[in-house]
Amino acid sequence: MNTKFIAILTNQGAAKLANATALGTQLEITQMAVGDGGGTLPTPNPEQTALVAEKRRALLNSLSVDANNSAQIIAEQIIPENEGGWWIREIGLFDNEDTLVAIANCPETYKPQLQEGSGRTQTIRMALIVSSSDAVTLKIDPAVVLATRAYVDDEIQKHAKTRNHPDASLADKGFVQLSNATDSTDDTLAATPKAIKTVNDDVAKRLLRTDMPVGIPLPWPTDTPPAGWLKCNGATFNKTKYPLLAQAYPTLQLPDLRGEFIRGWDDGRGVDAARPMLSTQPATALRTGAMDYYGNDDSGDNRAAGLGFASEDSLLMGQPQNAKMPSGGLLPVEGYLNDNAMISLTDTKWIAEGSRWITVRPRNIAFNYIVRAA
Repeated sequence: MNTKFIAILTNQGAAKLANATALGTQLEITQMAVGDGGGTLPTPNPEQTALVAEKRRALLNSLSVDANNSAQIIAEQIIPENEGGWWIREIGLFDNEDTLVAIANCPETYKPQLQEGSGRTQTIRMALIVSSSDAVTLKIDPAVVLATRAYVDDEIQKHAKTRNHPDASLADKGFVQLSNATDSTDDTLAATPKAIKTVNDDVAKRLLRTDMPVGIPLPWPTDTPPAGWLKCNGATFNKTKYPLLAQAYPTLQLPDLRGEFIRGWDDGRGVDAARPMLSTQPATALRTGAMDYYGNDDSGDNRAAGLGFASEDSLLMGQPQNAKMPSGGLLPVEGYLNDNAMISLTDTKWIAEGSRWITVRPRNIAFNYIVRAA
């Protein structure tokens, strides 16, 4: 024959629950007791006011409404490992006035003590159907109850899912909302690594633009410019892609500095006058052969001769200040020295060869001129 395990309200419990429901108050269930039934499995009797053979009574750990049945409550108690030495066959629930309000039988189980060599923590649960679960409440002292692992896991899971946590502030820890904003003044948002990287990159660019503005040309030792730089090779560029570069070079064309020397802009000084910014200038040319003063190559006459020139920076008439002789001494200030003439009694001869001109350059080293573009 199958054994039936049941949980019922006692007559006193049913009366108290009905009264609480009628008055809109609550029945406070506070304690659970276990007993051994006097050595045999008892059958719950609503007339009972006590367990058959009570072994232990203590505060409940929890009292909750069954998630699958709103008319059923579940009472739970934990018996620690240091208590026991008896069988558990009956369970009772008591209210705050020590009245037995519910009673149940359960499968027989022995609760050992530690000194018996097999002590354990044991959880006892009673599921009880009531007419109104709203009229039942748990009244306990949380300082003297234990929590089951399942209860703790459930509470942690609930806590993890809930959004009812305090927000962090400058003074207290708490929840924060992540933000990718890089220009916000909100002190309740937390910056993401993406936002921090964006700021770092922007700061690096700003510092570089301050120390080395977009558009500045620099000599570079390899044939490939670094990222953000372009060769100064006369190429055109896209204004949309390089807006700051377009401010420096409105024609949208880079200067061609291949094989060129950079010269300081005259800016009204008069040394290299009448030249606009970024204008080019050819080299000064010197003729390798002497010609007469009037530019003829006639032979057979005594004429003043000298070197022809082209593309000069300036032309100084007369003797310059501090002019020196080939020996290094100062050239005397004499009128005949200002006529740009050289007389030789040796007859000059015409040679049938084309004229040759040379340009003069300083000592130099080749670098690749590049320009900061972004």
